[in-house]
Amino acid sequence: MASSHSHIHINRLASEQSPYLLQHAHNPVHWYPWGEEAFAEARRRDAPIFLSIGYSTCHWCHVMEVESFEDEAVAKLLNDWFVSIKVDREERPDVDKVYMSYVQALYGGGGWPLSVFLSPDLKPLMGGTYFPPDDKYGRPGFKTILRKLKEAWDSKRDMLIKRGSYAIEQLSEAMSASSDSDKLPDGVPADALRLCSEQLSGSYDSKFGGFGSAPKFPRPVEINLMLYHSKKLEDTGKLDGANRIQKMVFFSLQCMAKGGMHDHIGGGFHRYSVDECWHVPHFEKMLYDQGQLANVYLDAFSITKDTFYSYISRDILDYLRRDMIGPEGEIFSAEDADSAETEGAARKKEGAFYIWTGKEVADILGEHAALFEEHYYIKQSGNCNLSGMSDPHDEFKGKNVLIERKEPSELASKYGMSIETYQEILGECRHKLFEVRSRRPKPHLDDKVIVSWNGLAISSFARASKILKGEVEGTKFYFPVVGTEAKGYLRIAEKAAFFIWKQLYNVETHRLHHSFRHSPSKAPAFLDDYAFLISGLLDLYEFGGGINWLLWAIELQETQDALFLDRTGGGYFNNTGEDSSVLLRVKEDHDGAEPSGNSVSAINLIRLASMVAGSKAEHYKQNAEHLLAVFERRLKDMAMAVPLMCCAADMLHVPSRKQVVVVGERTSGDFENMLAAAHALYDPNRTVIHIDPNNKEEMGFWEVNNSNVALMAKNNFAVDKVVALVCQNFTCSPPVTDHSSLESLLSKKPSSSLT
Repeated sequence: MASSHSHIHINRLASEQSPYLLQHAHNPVHWYPWGEEAFAEARRRDAPIFLSIGYSTCHWCHVMEVESFEDEAVAKLLNDWFVSIKVDREERPDVDKVYMSYVQALYGGGGWPLSVFLSPDLKPLMGGTYFPPDDKYGRPGFKTILRKLKEAWDSKRDMLIKRGSYAIEQLSEAMSASSDSDKLPDGVPADALRLCSEQLSGSYDSKFGGFGSAPKFPRPVEINLMLYHSKKLEDTGKLDGANRIQKMVFFSLQCMAKGGMHDHIGGGFHRYSVDECWHVPHFEKMLYDQGQLANVYLDAFSITKDTFYSYISRDILDYLRRDMIGPEGEIFSAEDADSAETEGAARKKEGAFYIWTGKEVADILGEHAALFEEHYYIKQSGNCNLSGMSDPHDEFKGKNVLIERKEPSELASKYGMSIETYQEILGECRHKLFEVRSRRPKPHLDDKVIVSWNGLAISSFARASKILKGEVEGTKFYFPVVGTEAKGYLRIAEKAAFFIWKQLYNVETHRLHHSFRHSPSKAPAFLDDYAFLISGLLDLYEFGGGINWLLWAIELQETQDALFLDRTGGGYFNNTGEDSSVLLRVKEDHDGAEPSGNSVSAINLIRLASMVAGSKAEHYKQNAEHLLAVFERRLKDMAMAVPLMCCAADMLHVPSRKQVVVVGERTSGDFENMLAAAHALYDPNRTVIHIDPNNKEEMGFWEVNNSNVALMAKNNFAVDKVVALVCQNFTCSPPVTDHSSLESLLSKKPSSSLT
């Protein structure tokens, strides 16, 4: 919805790199970027600050820009009475966290655009999210709020400032918990896992899938928890409970994939659905969703071996490969919800790139239109039927969002053809629509590279390289745009990781930058950047990458501990505390659309402890224990808010994590097959170590960090042979020399797999 008219105005944002800030560089508002220049101006004028936080692909951010920030009358009020600051929440998540926490605490909800008024010393005075320019939707208009805030600043300033300071003090105390105990009490991990599973089950939508009601977000951490719990129940013989949970998960994944939130023509998933049946989405596509969703569909495939899930995984990853990866392997952040209907249109509309009229579909598909329309619920009058806040500008009126409402086998029978022929026709139709759609004006691409989100994508590409090995490479019956062989996914993961190492990592200080666009951002990396990248690097190593990725993960963990670890109170802060303009240094625990840095860190520490031995392993375990003790209350009282942390707590207290050690020449096909077998079955409590004794760097690393692994490699190495051992606490089964024997061994219960 952002404008494309000629530039009458220019402000300080024009010299920024952030796509979001650049979108606002020609507003009549005298925007400043976050920084001392703006703060000094507020002090000089003794004026309050208006802080607006959003991101470049945010639909409601665009709406507020068009309605308010491009309006000369609104701009005059802002320019006369306030110092206005724009922040890209993807570039400065630390700033966003402070004021989002304030708005959520005071008003019970939050979102973007985030609109907050501050004193010159950055204490919050009042806030909210989207405000229409005039009073409507039951909300006060933005102009009304500006006037009221100006009146309050002039007449009740001391009270406002005192209240804002108190709010920050309370938030600081509440969000930086610590623990004197360095261990969780017995019983808490198992109770938290069970409680979270029960709470999610209680919110399960048996009609449309998913957990909770509209709007529905694809929260992959919920799927992670449910699959983890089902595996635990299965391993302890509680098959009925495991099956019940799996049915909920698989039905939810199917409904999401068949819904309109899934882009059936080009692949990938939109951010969320405004309705309960996953039909009409907000159309932005975020990298963090793609990475996590690819992983949960890979998990579902590992459990079921149902190619529906492998196809969805490929669909997501091949969309990223085609549209979201730069020339050096960097993976971009997001695609916009809004785009122009025609080249040069004055205004952009939400979903314009993705939605169809019935006539368009009929004209493009000809003889197969009726079949396609029935399959994807396409109506000549449109199938969205939305109004109000979900479609305030009637942009979807008469349009269709593709959604699968009927079973292919049922429709194939109706049209008198085999399921294979039916799926092939659907694939051809999708491809025709893809070709037409590719000629439309494309949504804005936010080509910022964010370390944390790249870490999530690196993980999914690396895991797909082995989990999908041997799967059908061409999926013409399901999706029109495919082509990456499974082994190619590992190369994509490695290129993305190498880009971060080359462009965003200082090899002397061992520190990361948070993001990159043309050059590294001014902002240093935050906890999530380290934690998510370490997780991705561990997957990159375990799924076949070189020892260099494991070495880097260990190095990054040391830096993370130095910068963010509360060595006395336990757990990790979200920022380094070096920027005095960021008023809160919090320990985040909420596993939302993205997992929390603390949850991911706990799992990283557990995984690292299962690879190395001795004092280093104990150090990792102790940090994980202390971290989880910090969040004991959340695990006991609000487990549903921290599903991934519930998994971490259980992982730490599993009697013994399983290790699979693969020994052989890395260049052999058997080595690849053995690694694929090591990862073929879903098991979140398994670590895979692979070692080529011909590689001196690898042997040197294991001799120093885990002599048991080095000894296993020496004792089991033979030319032209690949050997695998299944171990717990490095007490191992007899070695096996073919991948089918390894898979069979791993499918047995832990107690019976060892001698």
